[in-house]
Amino acid sequence: MSTPDYPAGADFILATWHGLSIIGAAMQTVRRAVIDVGTNSIKLLVADVTGHRVDPVYEDCRQTRLGQGLYATGKIQPQAITQTAIAIGAFITIALRYNASSIKLFATSAAREAKNADELKAALEQAVCLPVEIIPGEREAHLAYLGVRTDPAFEGKPLLIFDVGGGSTEMILGNGPHIQLQRSYQLGAVRLANELQHSDPPAPAELANCRQWLRDFVQRDIQPELKPALAQGAKAKGQPASGNPGTPDSLQLVATGGTSTVLACIQAGLPKYDRTKIDGMRLRLDQVRAIVEQLWQMPLENRKRVIGLPPDRADIILFGAAIYEALMDKLAMPDLCISTRGLRFGAVLEA
Repeated sequence: MSTPDYPAGADFILATWHGLSIIGAAMQTVRRAVIDVGTNSIKLLVADVTGHRVDPVYEDCRQTRLGQGLYATGKIQPQAITQTAIAIGAFITIALRYNASSIKLFATSAAREAKNADELKAALEQAVCLPVEIIPGEREAHLAYLGVRTDPAFEGKPLLIFDVGGGSTEMILGNGPHIQLQRSYQLGAVRLANELQHSDPPAPAELANCRQWLRDFVQRDIQPELKPALAQGAKAKGQPASGNPGTPDSLQLVATGGTSTVLACIQAGLPKYDRTKIDGMRLRLDQVRAIVEQLWQMPLENRKRVIGLPPDRADIILFGAAIYEALMDKLAMPDLCISTRGLRFGAVLEA
């Protein structure tokens, strides 16, 4: 078969045009939605995705307390399943209104641990006519890391990320596309509220007990995994253990998830969540400690009136805030950077 006789340079032009067409197709913007079914609340993200860029279009959060009673009975309660199904249905309607081309629905800690997880999954899928993925803890950590990295400000920086949720806390150590360590711990604000006794208002001894419990947890469960990973990272670079990438001196501690954004809103005095005002905000350990001590001295009804604290989080924030205080203290991290991106932003890349 003869080859068409193109003018000189035509092959280059055609190849270039073909390459640009492929790139253009790969970089098309797609509008997607993800619904995150957590232990304390469910959250919706509708976003425009272009390659690895994620531009949020709409976000919402509703508290359904899926984990209510879970730690006492081992099962998710029927009322919590019903409330969650209703909220998911409302979110699906919103996502369709925003013309999302796909909707991804996943569940995290409470669903992972419940003895009746299959019942929960079947009930939700029947109610909303969408598949529900119950994701493992390490996948949750991985998606949180991907989500944080959609912010160009973190590109090329060694990061230690924590996402303190209702039932679990995810920890990720990485730099750029390379993840060195990712873990999910059975540590969360709702779980801890069920684990530790607390009065209303909490007694000073109860705060002291909570702090000691958390110090013990970090020392027993987190530090033995984190320290070798940090040392290995420094050794791989042929650098001493202090003042270099991969060590606590150069790592950026990043907090993502609802607990951290509430802390940022309280510190900034924001009456309503506004990602543009808290994304990238830094909180020092002394500021986090002051918030912890302020909240633990107040009865529940007074906490509900704290600017920046949603009233429906006023009970569990005691423990979420204390977890961050303990992490910063025991890991000798003087400040943390708030990321409003995380799990859902990572999930929407794959939706």
